[in-house]
Amino acid sequence: MDERFEYMLLDRLRQDCDYYLAYTKGNPKSLWAGDEQKQIDKMRELYNSVSEKPLWLTREQIDEYAAQMGAK
Repeated sequence: MDERFEYMLLDRLRQDCDYYLAYTKGNPKSLWAGDEQKQIDKMRELYNSVSEKPLWLTREQIDEYAAQMGAK
């Protein structure tokens, strides 16, 4: 199965989180999902759906993004 789209979207969401934390002072409009919790939920969904986990993102890093962004 070709999972390129899922990897690309997951990386986009990761980049959005980095930008959100570094430059927006917590403005959720800079996130793909427009909401911190929805962004993290989508990242977890995508991470769990891919058969080969990316080397550039771990489940623990997603949890860290969630903590820094005030999501569960």
